Amino acid sequence: MNLAVLISGRGSNFSSLVDAQKKGQIGVADIKILISNNASAKGIDYAKKNKIPFFVLSDKEWESEIVSLLEKHKIQLVCLAGFMRIISPELINFMKGWIVNIHPSLLPAFPGLNVHQRVLESKFPFSGCTVHWVDEGVDTGPIIDQRVVPVLKGDDEEKLSSRILKEEHKLYPSVVKKIADGDFVPFFMEEK
Repeated sequence: MNLAVLISGRGSNFSSLVDAQKKGQIGVADIKILISNNASAKGIDYAKKNKIPFFVLSDKEWESEIVSLLEKHKIQLVCLAGFMRIISPELINFMKGWIVNIHPSLLPAFPGLNVHQRVLESKFPFSGCTVHWVDEGVDTGPIIDQRVVPVLKGDDEEKLSSRILKEEHKLYPSVVKKIADGDFVPFFMEEK
């Protein structure tokens, strides 16, 4: 299964997927390309180091170029990993739903931005991370899998974020492997 990973920043989940691939932990999934909307995204350096082709698309050229890249590289699954752009209905339709995202909360709670701040302000005793199918909403697609992380006394945003990120790095490769193995299919393809 050919993968494209989309990032906007440091790309730590991209790096965890690459490392898992090297260890044979994502099954038949094969990361073919990295795409970013940010030329200074740190994840690009990891792509270079691992000889993974990467592409930077500006907002202006995004819609016209993304489908072409996905077609050219025969991409079967798009993995969003800290990608800070709303995915268009056209791209969702082109991929026939084969787009997943990782989010640093237990969805449906705390979608969107500033997650850790909102979790701490709410006094929730736990948080976590979610991998979900991407639909036309923001963090509203059907949930594939989640990991729970306790909120500890004395936590601040950085401490909580760091513990959740460690779980993300385990969860995302696990889910990608299950998708590549055929254990999960996009929500609209599931048997009724």
